Amino acid sequence: MENKLALNDNLSLSRIIHGYWRLRDWNLSDQELLKLIEQVLELGITSFDHADIYGNYTCEAYFGRALALKPSLRDQMELISKCGIRLNTDANPELDVKIYDYSFNYIIQQAEASLKHLGTDRLDLLLLHRPAPFFNPEEVAKAFDKLKQSGKVLNFGVSNFTPMQYDSLQSHLDMPLATNQVEISVSCLEHFENENMEFLQKHKIKPMAWSPLAGGGLFKPQSDKEHRLHSVLKEIAAALNVESIDQVMYAWLLKHPAGIMPIVGSQHINRIKSAVDALEVEMSLEQWYKIYITSKGEELP
Repeated sequence: MENKLALNDNLSLSRIIHGYWRLRDWNLSDQELLKLIEQVLELGITSFDHADIYGNYTCEAYFGRALALKPSLRDQMELISKCGIRLNTDANPELDVKIYDYSFNYIIQQAEASLKHLGTDRLDLLLLHRPAPFFNPEEVAKAFDKLKQSGKVLNFGVSNFTPMQYDSLQSHLDMPLATNQVEISVSCLEHFENENMEFLQKHKIKPMAWSPLAGGGLFKPQSDKEHRLHSVLKEIAAALNVESIDQVMYAWLLKHPAGIMPIVGSQHINRIKSAVDALEVEMSLEQWYKIYITSKGEELP
């Protein structure tokens, strides 16, 4: 299976993406993080997923410090970030509640903050982090145009948007949105059921998948659904002669013709390698449906 997917004429991402949501919890020194980045690149993973709010607005700077130890690595990677969520933490003492802010000024401010923290002159891809009930697409379009013209952001996309929300924003833009980052896993079938998969395929949009291992719950199942899935994943892992159920979960996503790109949010290189190895797993159509049916808890109609 190809290790790189073209999202448009000037953006290709690695099929497996490394995610940094939990970077603050990894307790790595700058040198240790640099080593991890180098190991990830050696595996053929070139795309790195961030967001301004990760680690209460600290994770991008962690990554940037490590990257500064070897700046030549920047040209070997695609840097992805997200903006739009304003947390009511000590970082925003003026806020009583968390809000979504897609004003022109805030999008520009956060994109520039990400550039500064990551220690780079451009983002390969900037995503709007979540759809918002208070949303002015004209304002967003203005911000995207300014960032694009300045060369600070090369491509734009969204995260967690429905087809209608995606379409609505796209209608105000002069450039095509590159992707929609959504939750997809053997346990989360939401986007198979809300017509998002059909929408993505209709418009040849390749989605990124966050939480592709269903939050880790399937490794120590508790609910009836988790026990069902764990059992069938173990059975298929044995049939495919792979070591762990995580490879089966990744292979299930990778097999789908939508071109799903799983985000692997681990600091452990063996777990990251397991995701890359899943690119070579040949899952049958029946095995794919067996997992789907088990997750739904009912036969196909």
